[in-house]
Amino acid sequence: MTPPVDAPLWQDGWYAPAQVLRSPNFGPRPAGAQIDLLVLHSISLPPGEYGGDGVQRLFTNTLDWSAHPYYEQIRGLEVSAHFFIRRDGALWQFVSADDRAWHAGRSHYRGRDNCNDDSIGIELEGLEGSTFTVAQYATLSGLCQALRRHYPIAHVAGHEHIAPGRKHDPGAGFSWPELMQRLAWPSGVFPAGVASEPQP
Repeated sequence: MTPPVDAPLWQDGWYAPAQVLRSPNFGPRPAGAQIDLLVLHSISLPPGEYGGDGVQRLFTNTLDWSAHPYYEQIRGLEVSAHFFIRRDGALWQFVSADDRAWHAGRSHYRGRDNCNDDSIGIELEGLEGSTFTVAQYATLSGLCQALRRHYPIAHVAGHEHIAPGRKHDPGAGFSWPELMQRLAWPSGVFPAGVASEPQP
C-alpha cells in the first residue's frame, strides 16, 4: 500500500507504507531510551514454509497451537517484532517503533543489556541459514533508510550478534555485504567482520 504523496511517512511510530496488524505484545520503552539499534531476524511458520499467516498469528496471539506439530514447541509463546518482510517484499508492522516490541529476549550489544529497550526488530520471512530474496533486500534497505531518517540509528545487527550462542538468525544465508552496499552506511554501523563474509 502506497500512502498519498502528501501523507507523513511516520505517525506515532507507525510507518505509512507498511500494512498494519497490531500486536498486543509490547510495552513502553524505558525513560530516556535511545532508539539506535536495528535487529534483523529470520522467521517462518511452520519452519521453511512461506506465504501463510503463521507469523501474523504468532505475533497477535491467535496461532492455533494444534495446527502443526512444530507449534507444540512454541505453545504459549508471546512475542512480537516491529516489522515483518515477506518473501515478495511486502512489509507488515505489528508494533509502533516508538514502543518496545518483544523480539530480542536476553541480549547484549554495544555495551548494553536488554536490547528490546532501545532497538527496532525486523523479521525477514525465511529459514535460518537459507538465502533471502532480492525483493526482501530492497524493502529492508528502504525501511532501514526511513528508520535512520526518523530515529538516531547508529547500529545494525543480527539476532545472532546480540544473543550469540543462543540465537543464530538471520544466519549464514543473509548477505550482509548486499545490505551494506545498498545502504552505503559506514562500516562501523554493522557487526565486526560481516563486510568480508562471502555472499550466499
